[in-house]
Amino acid sequence: MRIDAGQYMRMDQRMKLSPRMIQSMEILQLASMALEERIEQELEENPVLEMRERLAKPESQPDNGQANVDESERPIIAHDSEAGESTSDDFGRLADLSESVGESWQANINESADYKPAQRVQAGDRDAKMDAMANTASRSLPLTDQLADQWRFVDLDEKLHEAGSHLITFVDDDGYIRTPMLDVLGQAPAGVELVDLEVVLDHLQHALEPAGIGARDLQECLLLQIDALLADDDPDVEDDDQSELRVARQLVAEHLKDIEMNRLPKIARQTGWTMDQINTALRRMRRLDPRPGRRIAPDTTQVIVPDVTIEYDPVNDVYVAGMNRGRQTSLRINPHYRQMTKDRGQDKDTREFLARNMQNARWLIDSIEQRNNTLLRVVNVVLDAQREFFDHGEQHLRPLPMIQVADQLGIHVGTVSRAVSEKYMQTPRGIYPLRMFFSGGTESNDGQEMSWAAVQAKLKEIIDKEDKAKPFSDDALVEQLKAEGIEIARRTVAKYRQQLNIPPARRRKQFD
Repeated sequence: MRIDAGQYMRMDQRMKLSPRMIQSMEILQLASMALEERIEQELEENPVLEMRERLAKPESQPDNGQANVDESERPIIAHDSEAGESTSDDFGRLADLSESVGESWQANINESADYKPAQRVQAGDRDAKMDAMANTASRSLPLTDQLADQWRFVDLDEKLHEAGSHLITFVDDDGYIRTPMLDVLGQAPAGVELVDLEVVLDHLQHALEPAGIGARDLQECLLLQIDALLADDDPDVEDDDQSELRVARQLVAEHLKDIEMNRLPKIARQTGWTMDQINTALRRMRRLDPRPGRRIAPDTTQVIVPDVTIEYDPVNDVYVAGMNRGRQTSLRINPHYRQMTKDRGQDKDTREFLARNMQNARWLIDSIEQRNNTLLRVVNVVLDAQREFFDHGEQHLRPLPMIQVADQLGIHVGTVSRAVSEKYMQTPRGIYPLRMFFSGGTESNDGQEMSWAAVQAKLKEIIDKEDKAKPFSDDALVEQLKAEGIEIARRTVAKYRQQLNIPPARRRKQFD
């Protein structure tokens, strides 16, 4: 076989995405919080991009409407000619601005036509941003740090205290120590032995709060919490409560698997307790916390910022969509730097640097505006297609494939997918992910189309209304849905029930 090199010419057609198109697709896919971060990054990296700042009145100067205001920012005022006031100065300044800034200035104004200048903060007024920061809860310390602070007050010798500090580092976010003790010992400081870890584990489980911390499984966690309640010398605790706790403790210690499988009659036969005693003990058990670590170090709550707000207009009987633009409309190109690019007296490299950054700034502003327009167009299609949902609820969701929306708007289906990705919509019925409105579905017996989300909502309604003493099996649920005009397979019912975190019939049954 012979290998040689050569030069060849070939004609073909290829589609390549320009940097501007790539940026537009990236901006379109960003959620509100991610877009805010992107804007912050661009503001730091691009010197010509800025935000319109609120103008505050200096306390040391009178508010005559002219202090500390750029000439280009001062409003044009058409005076009343009958009052004898001249308009020549204002219109002359307007002509100067138009000539010096040029068409690019007017284009930038058009890009932000919906911008409304913020009200000035008067001296002595409260700052809303400062109030919001002051009312924000401080971030709690990690669970291991809080437990380490408690451990410092436990009176033990130095060796055991060091072993306990090491063991605390293996407590997970739920409050459990799931790592085997031999693995913990393998990473322990020199001189710490297995017996030391076992001793400090008992101290850790009974000395640290909340009760249940340091458990190695669910059963031990629940037993630690019940033991803490039984050991409480509170005189207000009645004897009946102690009796219920003792029954609950035996249930956890000996019948936890039967409880999980809802085999309560079996427990009654083995223990001789009445069903009322067992149900009362189970109600006490439900007050226990299977994840005690989350009580003092809760998960960080994900903040959802809706991209679109839907409001009902009773006059015209329509739902109206509006963008939550946040700080997006406050972006602009600095007019000083814009003027520097037109100044031939400036260094060539400086003008090229500013021109390049001005182009990037325009691309960003245009991409954000295009994102908002595309998202709003998609939402308006959703409003037309899902009107019954907004009027009556989730059971009236209709199938709405993305390809149908794309064809209606004349855009690619990938654009629709990016537009709804990680976006949320605030409606009169609550906040919903925008992607929820796009799904397939089925047709009921009366010819009405229903989305799969509507079928799930109907399934949940049937289960909520069932007789808990005789809950519906999956086959019975199929028949119940069929009676409602919805025909789906049993395996589909089982799948939807699992997606809704609803246990099977034998575990939903309640015993008297």
